[in-house]
Amino acid sequence: MAAVTNSVIVIGAGIGGLSTATLLAAAGYPVTVLEGQSYPGGCASTFYHQGYRFDSGATVAGGFQPNGPHHLLGERLNIRWPVRQHDPAWVVHLPGYDIALTQDQADVLRHFPASERFWAAQSAVANLGWSLSAQGLPWPPTNAHEVLRLIRVGLLNLPQDLLLLPLAFRSTFGWLQQHGLAQDSAFVRFVDAQLLISAQTTSRQANAIYSATALDLARQGVYHVRGGIGGLAETLVNKLRDLGGDIRYKHRVTQIHTDGGRVTGVSVRQGRRGRDEFLPAAFVVANVTPWSLDTLLGAASPRRLRHETQRRRRGWGAFVLHVGVQADHLPPGLPDHHQIISSMDGPLGEGRSVYVSMSPEWDTSRAPAGHRAVTISTHTDVQPWWDILAQDETAYHARKADYTETLLAAVETALPGFRRGIRLLLPGSPVTYQFYTDRHLGMVGGLPQTSLLAARGPRTGLPNLRLVGDSIFPGQSTAGVTLGALRVAADVQRVLPLGRGQDTHAASPGYEMMK
Repeated sequence: MAAVTNSVIVIGAGIGGLSTATLLAAAGYPVTVLEGQSYPGGCASTFYHQGYRFDSGATVAGGFQPNGPHHLLGERLNIRWPVRQHDPAWVVHLPGYDIALTQDQADVLRHFPASERFWAAQSAVANLGWSLSAQGLPWPPTNAHEVLRLIRVGLLNLPQDLLLLPLAFRSTFGWLQQHGLAQDSAFVRFVDAQLLISAQTTSRQANAIYSATALDLARQGVYHVRGGIGGLAETLVNKLRDLGGDIRYKHRVTQIHTDGGRVTGVSVRQGRRGRDEFLPAAFVVANVTPWSLDTLLGAASPRRLRHETQRRRRGWGAFVLHVGVQADHLPPGLPDHHQIISSMDGPLGEGRSVYVSMSPEWDTSRAPAGHRAVTISTHTDVQPWWDILAQDETAYHARKADYTETLLAAVETALPGFRRGIRLLLPGSPVTYQFYTDRHLGMVGGLPQTSLLAARGPRTGLPNLRLVGDSIFPGQSTAGVTLGALRVAADVQRVLPLGRGQDTHAASPGYEMMK
């Protein structure tokens, strides 16, 4: 069976995959999204259980400000996002410090007045970063077309972008040293806590330019999504269908087929016990990790991709508690989001840094009357969970119980009385994430952003196959994967132009941006 002309298959209905698919559908391409679960969103989805709507991974969203990724995508596709801003973004609880992250940064400056010059510099770099991103900055460039685009964007923004040069190869810790802040252990711990959730690493490893934008989330504005974070994906699914695109749930891709160094289509299985069916495609976009892509390609995996999966450092996983809590056990006027750091030294993660997100009181769809849906999580190394499960299942469940107790104890220090209000408790490890999201070893959140030179682009080694999602730069967050999707959609259109006589939808939203 020959592939339908210009047909595109997107593997995975995460935000990156859905954004790419919807942009291509708006430009006139026949698009089919294949999703193994019964709902969209991937690691930014919302699931229903016993009257609660829990966010599976991501719980806060940014990038809706002018020139922000979601704002740009909404304009291209004529989408109104179901979001509502909240301030503070969250409260950081360090031993001896409770710091509200607000748009005006007032509480941060009250606790760390010597950091004012640093935040002024960070804001200037972040503003330039948002502006360059809105112009379609392709980093890292993967072909001559993108190199020329990079040069063009750079020339158009002279001399402002010269501000970035001193930071291009500097760590964030080096930037703090420049501002005389590296000796302030409390401030460094505060910055490290923010970078862990926004760059998947801390100041000694995080690139300064990337960190400037990663630290900018509260200033630009943080939003709740009505009904849960999965509302972003549901909005994209509705738009995709309006544009004639197709999405098939409970359809898990089991293999990507190639012939002569090009992708020809995919094998897909309906349900976990169905028979494989071959679906032809002119182009495939995979919203998966490099490791999963290597597995799907099997013997056809390009040598460079195979080597990458052997050498590249794995990303973090998450241990998470989904909790139904009785609202009257919470302090009145409590902000919805909290980050709890239990000590001022030592590595973060593994229960020493805990993030708490509660459904807002105004969103009554998220929980039974008088209750709140709460997600509590900590970064964790994925491999030990698989090792202990393989050795002793009883020990695996004991480890889950230990982590559960550690997280609840941390929450109780910042939110006294929380534990007494618990009515439902669902723990999950990287093993759980792997089962529900097909993420390799249950990794979530993207790859640590340590060096701009080590950033990963969407190319795969096969001319009609691209990666999208949090594995490609800029990675982390729904805003980050949306930027990646804008780039990938433009690249697909350049490589696979619509044929003569086909409806190009030249006046459709998004087309002008991607020409």
